[in-house]
Amino acid sequence: MVMSVYTSVTPAQLSDWLRDFSLGQLRDLKGIASGITNTNYFVTTESGRYVLTLFEHNTANELPWFLDLMAHLADRGIPCPHPVANDAGQYLSELNGKPAALVTCLRGSSIESPAPEHCAAMGQVLAQMHKAGLSFGAGMENPRGPRWWRTTAEAVLPFLDTEDRALLQTELAHQAEFRAADLPRGVIHGDMFRDNVLFDGAQLTGLIDFYYACEDVLAYDLAITVNDWCVHADGRLDEPCLRAMLAAYHAERPLGAEERAAWPTLLCAAALRFWLSRLYDLHYPLAGEITHAKDPGHFRRILADRIAQREVLREIWIST
Repeated sequence: MVMSVYTSVTPAQLSDWLRDFSLGQLRDLKGIASGITNTNYFVTTESGRYVLTLFEHNTANELPWFLDLMAHLADRGIPCPHPVANDAGQYLSELNGKPAALVTCLRGSSIESPAPEHCAAMGQVLAQMHKAGLSFGAGMENPRGPRWWRTTAEAVLPFLDTEDRALLQTELAHQAEFRAADLPRGVIHGDMFRDNVLFDGAQLTGLIDFYYACEDVLAYDLAITVNDWCVHADGRLDEPCLRAMLAAYHAERPLGAEERAAWPTLLCAAALRFWLSRLYDLHYPLAGEITHAKDPGHFRRILADRIAQREVLREIWIST
């Protein structure tokens, strides 16, 4: 995987920044080979290993919500990083002109090809996270919701061929007719892809990268997760993985009839959101030292499959 680094940090710069923390001397600094949005490093000090994030898009005013959310979830037993406060009691400060935060580093690694047992573990922990988030009072509107879909679609439409334009415009029209106001809402992760989840053997040990978290429909978060964890390379759903994730989630947080009825549309919405973001990243790349734009075609195939399988997807819910 190609490392995305937009803001360089030298050991000398980091050592100076770490003087505000009671973590001991810096021992190692290493860029993390994942993600295309923020700059991330592994940081090892005399007191342990941490993850440093420099935020390339979020403002210092936005970030306390995410850091407080991670602390809230970690304090309630959800396996996510806990932000590390500096000696002034602050989670957030500035490094090289960017907002920066240090969080605990969790053990484990991401899984490239999850089996049904991994998907079951993911479904269970996702439901637990959704329940724990219900007691987190502060709100955050989804910045990549329907309004963003429309704006981004306008930006990328000139780059699309006739077939893809028609697919995008038809699905936007379908989503505009959908009313999600009655569906259960709460804190969602918003980006629960395989590279944001850690396993140690068969045990799920970490949920990471909460910087797309927001308040939205909980089942939409499940749809985002399914579209990455339970798919074949051609975009089709892997039914054993799908059933394992749905059953485990449902056992922890039972889904109501209205969520089941909305399920096919939520899967399409999740595919649409990531097709659009990848199209935008491809055609409007952010200048960086070493960057990698992910293939938009993957989520285009997923969206086309979910549209074609709407009725089948509803039946899978009914039988789960």
